[in-house]
Amino acid sequence: MPDTPTVTAGDIDAAARRIAAVAAVTPMERCARLSEATDTTVWLKREDLQVVRSYKVRGAYNVMSQLTPAQCAAGVVCASAGNHAQGVAFACRALGITGRIYLPNTTPRQKRDRIRSHGGDTVQLVLFGDTYDDAAAAAQADADRSGSVLVPPFDDTRTIAGQGTVVREILQQLGRPPDVLVVPVGGGGLIAGVVAYLRDRAPGVRVIGVEPAGAPSMSAALAAGAPVRLGTMDPFVDGAAVRSVGAVPFQIVATAGTPIVPVDEGAICTEMLALYQNEGIIAEPAGALAVAALPALELPAGSTVVAMISGGNNDVSRYGEIVERSLVHLGLKHYFLVDFPQEPGALRRFLDEVLGPEDDITLFEYVKRNNRETGPALVGIEMGSADGLSALLARMAAAPMEVERILPGSAAYRYLT
Repeated sequence: MPDTPTVTAGDIDAAARRIAAVAAVTPMERCARLSEATDTTVWLKREDLQVVRSYKVRGAYNVMSQLTPAQCAAGVVCASAGNHAQGVAFACRALGITGRIYLPNTTPRQKRDRIRSHGGDTVQLVLFGDTYDDAAAAAQADADRSGSVLVPPFDDTRTIAGQGTVVREILQQLGRPPDVLVVPVGGGGLIAGVVAYLRDRAPGVRVIGVEPAGAPSMSAALAAGAPVRLGTMDPFVDGAAVRSVGAVPFQIVATAGTPIVPVDEGAICTEMLALYQNEGIIAEPAGALAVAALPALELPAGSTVVAMISGGNNDVSRYGEIVERSLVHLGLKHYFLVDFPQEPGALRRFLDEVLGPEDDITLFEYVKRNNRETGPALVGIEMGSADGLSALLARMAAAPMEVERILPGSAAYRYLT
């Protein structure tokens, strides 16, 4: 493994002193629902209540507070999916530094508005590309061309030290080390800071990293023995969807042998809704990532588990997609192509003879072709129970019409969702 700079607990202690005046000490809250479901004591570290609604301000401010006067005068540049940008914008205003912030075109409007709110006239937003990696390449080119200082979101020892202040707070707030700490993983800065601090101060804590199944960049790096670029990626979990993890975070995580587990995006959506409905927590997809993994983890009964709610910058306009993905994950939403006979009463028979008493049609697009005896329709069905699917399919097979199920993962299904 190449000789890459690393981070110590002392670096994190120093970072904590630098950011103390601007970063909130966020609450630790016991979650009764998740504790009961896992037969453990689950604490939530509420970084969604941070000054910029995510932990990212910790790393950004730690980097920028160490710039020289000449570097401050040159200004800063960064790339972000949204949360790091808010941390940089906040630091720009607090420190009187101008900055240019590169965002993918897919960044939710809510995050763009929050960046402008935090940075005011000290920052300029530049939309570029469709992914974080596109924006990162543009930001690097800007820094090379202009001489502005690049503020990395994860692949920098100063950023990692700032992010690691989260776990320092957790130990202080609990008064003792937890048994298990579950951490979301994107570019790797947060988990690298956590691992680095615990390696020196509480090596007995079991750390588990969680990444979105559609963007398993850390798992790919660990399998390859070095950071690699993902060929395909689902950008839904925008705060944790990167094509390649950082070299410094990779070395720290790989050296520690930290396990990384994937979580399906649908499970993340289900947990986002559960957090909102039960605990009143508004989490973004990356914010719910660690918590969504808890039901599938092997956790010792009676153990103390801390899971991080890493961010709460969720755009309300995304909730339609979040509900959809959750229903699909739970087996409650299905799509079919139905070839209806072109005769009166065909739809009524479908409703009476095929649908169950708790099933509901949520999508119906019917295309009538006068020169054919049948007409196709796209039908979306929300079921009362996932257990009823086999009976529904059996009734469809017995009905006097051709029915084709559109399976999740197919090209047609991706078009629908």
